[in-house]
Amino acid sequence: MRPVRIALLIAALGAAQAQAGVFDDDEARRQIADQRIKTEARFDQQAKAQLDLSAQIQRQAEEIARLRGQIETLSYELETAKKRQQDFYLDLDTRLRKFETPPAAANGTDPAAAAPAKPAGDPTKESQEYESALNQFKAAKYKEAAAGFGAFVQKYPDSQLAPNAQYWLGNAFYAQRDCKRAIEAQSVVTTKYADSPKAPDAWLAMATCQQEMGGAGAARRSLETLVAKYPSAPAAEAARERLKKK
Repeated sequence: MRPVRIALLIAALGAAQAQAGVFDDDEARRQIADQRIKTEARFDQQAKAQLDLSAQIQRQAEEIARLRGQIETLSYELETAKKRQQDFYLDLDTRLRKFETPPAAANGTDPAAAAPAKPAGDPTKESQEYESALNQFKAAKYKEAAAGFGAFVQKYPDSQLAPNAQYWLGNAFYAQRDCKRAIEAQSVVTTKYADSPKAPDAWLAMATCQQEMGGAGAARRSLETLVAKYPSAPAAEAARERLKKK
């Protein structure tokens, strides 16, 4: 009987070990399967994050391209508006000079009696020199235009074209991005030629330069002065619109 018991005991121990081995293999496989699932989940999450990041970068690139297009469009429209305004003033200047040119003496009138005490300059020569400087400005040769207008106001300070020349001298400086000299030139128009039709425009030009130089307070004062002194001038309406936005 004893040998039989021993044999049965050995068999039982072998079965237990076999069962334990099977259990260990199943547990290992389960852990491996769990680890694989977790790893795949992490890979999927990382892949999704990369796709989301790529999509976000693409959207940002498209938005940047759209904004760049808007900026280019606005810049073009601004330059076009400036060009139209410049052409308008040039045309207006030409039209006004026809009215500002002193009329010839009427028939039967003694020219000597109507002549001013100060010797008059040659209107034709003055007009030619003024036109020469103005043509330089039209051709965007602002440095040459500034030199021409500067020489004109020095040579003909009392000419009827002097206020116009002084005004365009300021514009020529502004076109060269020299706001300091532009303000100095326009201030002459607003003081020495305060009764000139160019004076309101000179105040508006000064305000523009002052704003660009960071002098918001000075720009506001110039606009307010323009509105107060020349309320019916076209430039005053533009000044009112600017004051509403400040």
